[in-house]
Amino acid sequence: MLIEDSPTTTPWRRPGAGPVIALVAAVAVAVAMVVLQVVAGRSGFEGPLASLARDFAGTPKSMSVPWAGLALGLVGLTNRQRIVALAAALGIDLVFLVGRLLTDGPFAVGNGPTWVLTGIAVLAAWRWTGAQRSSALLGAGLGALLIAATKIGDVWLQITVMTRPAVLDQYVELADRAFGAPSWVMGQVVDALGPAGYGVLHWVYIELPVAAIAVALYQLRNGWPSHHLVRTFLAIGLIGPLFYLLFPVVGPDFAFGTAGQGAQLGDYWPTVIPTGTDPAPFVFAGDAPRNCMPSLHTAWALSIFVHTRRGPWWLRWGGAFWLVCTLMATLGFGYHYAVDLIAGVVLCLTIESALRDPERGWGRFRIRLVVGGAVAFAALLASYRYLAVPIAAAPVVSVPVILGVAGAVVLGFYATFFAAPGTTLARWGGREDAIEPRAHVTRGL
Repeated sequence: MLIEDSPTTTPWRRPGAGPVIALVAAVAVAVAMVVLQVVAGRSGFEGPLASLARDFAGTPKSMSVPWAGLALGLVGLTNRQRIVALAAALGIDLVFLVGRLLTDGPFAVGNGPTWVLTGIAVLAAWRWTGAQRSSALLGAGLGALLIAATKIGDVWLQITVMTRPAVLDQYVELADRAFGAPSWVMGQVVDALGPAGYGVLHWVYIELPVAAIAVALYQLRNGWPSHHLVRTFLAIGLIGPLFYLLFPVVGPDFAFGTAGQGAQLGDYWPTVIPTGTDPAPFVFAGDAPRNCMPSLHTAWALSIFVHTRRGPWWLRWGGAFWLVCTLMATLGFGYHYAVDLIAGVVLCLTIESALRDPERGWGRFRIRLVVGGAVAFAALLASYRYLAVPIAAAPVVSVPVILGVAGAVVLGFYATFFAAPGTTLARWGGREDAIEPRAHVTRGL
């Protein structure tokens, strides 16, 4: 069958520098985990190493993340090795599960994939050679980084609570009023959907990493492409949380609703829109993470959407479904304001612009997109903080400007990476210099 390659399947590269990069990243992450473990131990909450130890010998904190990590580790193995690894992970998980149930412990899984992923890394480093060793180390390294990132993220959220007692929710809420207070509106919509609608949205919101792994496994089904979703996912998780300290926000349900448990400014969300027009930082005494600005759930869901655009119809529809449900959940659960989501979109596309189509190098087309996205992101955050009053006072002007800034980033991204070759938009985006898909004969996908 004659088909055309797409960026999800070509060009393939032999694993060479990949394992080295993964090893360097793993060492850096290990150092970070040790430092954060010391900080967590002194502050009285669970650190990343303690949480990782539970994945090995206790009750795993997450049942899905260890299996997602193992799924990445399996990419670098042969089919026979995958079967053996899966059987071993299931067997170990079963032993731990039975042990917990016999001692009245909780129902949980995740020990097996953690042990097997570690075993893959050890075998690859000490027993295997050549391409097999490189490919296995790359897969195991990415899987381990995914697991470690969740551990580090949990501690980082606690650090935001400790170091940023004052939050900026009043500024963000006021700016959001220019858009019609979408979180308040969507909160009522979710209430109207009832338990079934809430359950679907909650499952989509919580299992975002599982969706990402499903898409990544499709991309990696034939080997290691030059770019895949995992790279973007990890980059967003590395860069995005830094802004939690620069722009601490807890979210509408915490600052203005019952989730604040007494620390909120009032019980407004989602039925009554605040009327104050003089925003100021205020000390939030609750333990909610300052993790709203930007919305990383939006950034991650959008990255899934982008990476499914050239897949089969069911993958494209799945990516669209996950994005729409994630946006509904972030607003409807009172976790985010709409302007958080706009910032998350710009952050995602800026990071993706730096990583996508590495074969094209760093020409003018990429530099202007990455620099422009970074400037747009900074301008959005600065406007939310210092122009919230005029934004809310003149929505007819401010809303088109804010949406126009984000829209310019979206249009530039589309022109640079998705516009059809030969069109005016593609030429503006530098698509004429891109490595275009080449037809070749294959037996199928």
